[in-house]
Amino acid sequence: QVRLKESGGGSVQAGGSLRLSCAVSGFTYATYCMAWFRQALGKEREGVAGIDSDGSISYADSAKGRFTISKDVAKNTLYLQMNSLKPDDTALYYCAADSPFVLYLGCTVGVGNDKSFRFWGQGTQVTVSS
Repeated sequence: QVRLKESGGGSVQAGGSLRLSCAVSGFTYATYCMAWFRQALGKEREGVAGIDSDGSISYADSAKGRFTISKDVAKNTLYLQMNSLKPDDTALYYCAADSPFVLYLGCTVGVGNDKSFRFWGQGTQVTVSS
């Protein structure tokens, strides 16, 4: 059974940092595409960053230069280091996983690709105050 569990969310002031973690189990983690998405209140879910089994990475424009996605295969954990946080980053952050072969846009966080991920965590809240 595939399980994803996020942690590390919290409340920070603008300019601060947080590191999100996603512990995974139940699938061959090393061969899967892993990604972070977020959903702010009243808005559509949007991609943040994705990392493929070969280590290739994609970022949404909003995350470039501020966020870093990484994974520790030995620990079965996905990370998202978020620096220079802004109030607009306030959202529920989710990790997602799937085989890149079933993803509509491959292992990317392009618009709409969230709908093709089958496996999701419950989310962790990030709140950034000004």
